Amino acid sequence: MLEIDIPGFGPLRIAHLVLDYNGTIAFDGALIEGVQERLFALAPKVEVHVLTADTFGGVQRELAGSPAAVHVLGPGGEDRAKLGYVRGLGIKRSACMGNGRNDSLMLAEAALGVAVLGPEGLAIEAAEAADLVAPSILDALDLLIHPLRLIATLRT
Repeated sequence: MLEIDIPGFGPLRIAHLVLDYNGTIAFDGALIEGVQERLFALAPKVEVHVLTADTFGGVQRELAGSPAAVHVLGPGGEDRAKLGYVRGLGIKRSACMGNGRNDSLMLAEAALGVAVLGPEGLAIEAAEAADLVAPSILDALDLLIHPLRLIATLRT
């Protein structure tokens, strides 16, 4: 578990890291270089979950050998499906990262929501729902690996 106390924001007790796949940790269906290493760095402290509609059909191949549990969503209502998944894990014990409109509900309700600006862009709804915006997925994951960065950004 990651335990981070952020003055004015509150204590975080993160047991689960939930990641959107396409546009967040992958671009055009391919895992972004540097993500896998960061997932292994985080795995001893949090359970890593990847949610995707698997638009490009290769998520299992791309994440083979990864510490992440992959959950492929059915078509339609992906925003509600993602939120339901995170609720099942425990909203107050989850950090979520995503870039799309269908990520906004989980970003808004999670203990920590991080919107990721990547090569695919960032939906305004996701940015507005999140606690903070990171310029890349590598920077977003590094916030959890180096929590003093997170404290510096979110404290009051």
